[in-house]
Amino acid sequence: MYLLSDIFYLIAYYLVGYRRKVVRANLESSFPEWDERHLRRVERQYYRYLSDLIIEGAYNLFASPSSIKRRYRIVNREVVDRYYEQGQTVILMSAHYGNWEYMVSSLNMQFLHHGIGVGKPLQDKLTAGFITRRRTRYGTQVVDQTDVREHVAFFERYHVPCVLMMLSDQSPSNPHKSYWTRFLHHETAFLYGAEHFARQYNYPVLYYSVHRVRRGYYELTFSPLCEHPQEVPQYTIVERYVRRLEQEIQSEPQYWLWSHRRWKRTRPADMPIFIPNK
Repeated sequence: MYLLSDIFYLIAYYLVGYRRKVVRANLESSFPEWDERHLRRVERQYYRYLSDLIIEGAYNLFASPSSIKRRYRIVNREVVDRYYEQGQTVILMSAHYGNWEYMVSSLNMQFLHHGIGVGKPLQDKLTAGFITRRRTRYGTQVVDQTDVREHVAFFERYHVPCVLMMLSDQSPSNPHKSYWTRFLHHETAFLYGAEHFARQYNYPVLYYSVHRVRRGYYELTFSPLCEHPQEVPQYTIVERYVRRLEQEIQSEPQYWLWSHRRWKRTRPADMPIFIPNK
C-alpha cells in the first residue's frame, strides 16, 4: 500500500503543493534556529509521512484487530491497567502526532477500561457517519466534545471505569475559554477540557508518546502527567502536557500535523499568558 503513498507524496508535494505555504510558515516560525536546508528536509519528511498517514488511515478503516494491535503496540499497558483494577477512570492526553487513528479504533480493545475517544465532528455528515461507524466497530465510543460532559457524568454515576482519549492540540474555537502559553515560539491557545474533567472528578492524567518504529509500525509509551489533579494548582496539567508535547515534536518534528493552521488565532488583550521558565 505504500506504493500509493509514494505516488501521493509526489503529487501532494511537487505537483499540487498541498498547503505548502502553511507548512513552510509553521516550520520556519517554530524552528527559527534551523537553516534553509534543514527546514526543507523536514518539510519533505513531513509530506512523506502525511502521505503514509492518509494511506494508513484508509487501511485502518478496514483492518482486523490483530493487524491494528501488531502495528500499534503499547509498551507499558500496565500503567493504565492498574487504574482499572482500582475502578478508576483515567484520561489519556496526546496530540495529532503519529497515527492517532489507530489509537481511536483500537482504544476499547487495547485496554481493560471502556474506551472513549473525544473529538470534533466532521462537517460532512455522510462522511462523518461512515468514519464514525468504522472507528467504533471494535467497541470504542466516539463522543463529540460538546457532549462529553453528559457521557462522563453517566459513566461516573454507574461506576464504569473508562479511558478518555483527548487530543488537546487543536486550535480552540473560543480564545477566551482557552489556556494561553508559549509553545514552539508562538503564543498558543490550548483546550482546557482534559484538565477540567480531571479536576472535577480527580481523574489521573497520563501522556502517551508515539514512536514510529518503522514504516507502518508504532509503539506507545505512557507516563504520568498528574496523579491527583485536585491537589495541584489550576493549569498545572495543561502546562505539563504542553511541555511534553513540545519536547516530542522537537525530537521528531515530521510526525506532527504541520498542515493544520494551528496559530490562526490571536490572543485577546484581556487574556493572560503563561511564560514557562526555560
